[in-house]
Amino acid sequence: MELNEVWVLAEQKNGIIQTVSYELLNRARSLADKLNVSLAAVLMGYDIPADEVQELIYRGADKVYLIEHEVLKDFLVEPYSSVLCYMIDTYNPQIVIAGATSTGRTVLPHVAMRKRAGLTADCTILDIEEGTGNLLQTRPAIGGNILATIKTPEARPQMATVRPHSMKPAPRDTGRTGEIIKPVLPDGCLVSRVKKLDFIEDESQGISLQQADVVVAGGRGVGKAENFKYIEELAKVLGGAVGASRDVVDRGWITYPHQVGLSGKTVTPKLYMAIGISGAIQHIAGMQTSETIVAINKDPDAQIFKLADFGIVGDAMDILPVLIEKLKQCAAQREQEAVK
Repeated sequence: MELNEVWVLAEQKNGIIQTVSYELLNRARSLADKLNVSLAAVLMGYDIPADEVQELIYRGADKVYLIEHEVLKDFLVEPYSSVLCYMIDTYNPQIVIAGATSTGRTVLPHVAMRKRAGLTADCTILDIEEGTGNLLQTRPAIGGNILATIKTPEARPQMATVRPHSMKPAPRDTGRTGEIIKPVLPDGCLVSRVKKLDFIEDESQGISLQQADVVVAGGRGVGKAENFKYIEELAKVLGGAVGASRDVVDRGWITYPHQVGLSGKTVTPKLYMAIGISGAIQHIAGMQTSETIVAINKDPDAQIFKLADFGIVGDAMDILPVLIEKLKQCAAQREQEAVK
């Protein structure tokens, strides 16, 4: 069977398409164009609004394979994997990519194992090899100290997961048209030995780290766990989320959901404040696409200053109380002016 199409696994939550789906479409569009094939989104769920499905077309998909069933409303690896395997057998895509999210990191390895396909995880760059059409999958390796490019010359489909927020979402074009296909599945695809009983949201911070416009992140230079109260207070004053380096998470100063970097979350806020963070490549990989980076570190030779737009050399514990007080004064002044 002839290979065709580049696929992205679109994600939805409660019927709403997740931003990572548009990021994948932006990245996959160039792959499909280089191969001169269609770009398709595979969307599984239940009772998904038509305008949400259409949005995938507006964001670059030529086709949307829409598979709806009550079993697929929430992510469960067995039915999602079975559906995707059936779709691959039926339509024979040459490339399948998903976000390196809890969904993508779970279902794509499951599918790759069942299809005996190659899979590269947490890619930051994807490209097409000239002459062969092989997918070039680049990801950090050896603790983030090098970038390794991997290809799968024989097994198909070629599969990869991509770090969220490593590319901007595809632009919206309401003039685009495309095809929405609703495959009929065999009953065996929709069997699961697992049933979702409940879902507990992470309430460790009020603002989602990956969606925040402002992230205030603390590192070992904060000194001790008790000093993270200043990081939290500064984030509150700025209306942002609290981030952290891997080092302080490993020390137990703050919990893992706050970790930014290769082994944590990738963030792209408008403002990223790196406080007491030296700038190890593992951390930089998770925040380097931030619009504006402000660093505070007492080491003038810290790597973070090479990336920062603004830097303050000094002890964070001397600077933060003053900075927080000044920002509070500015906020109070703005409120007074607004009343007038």
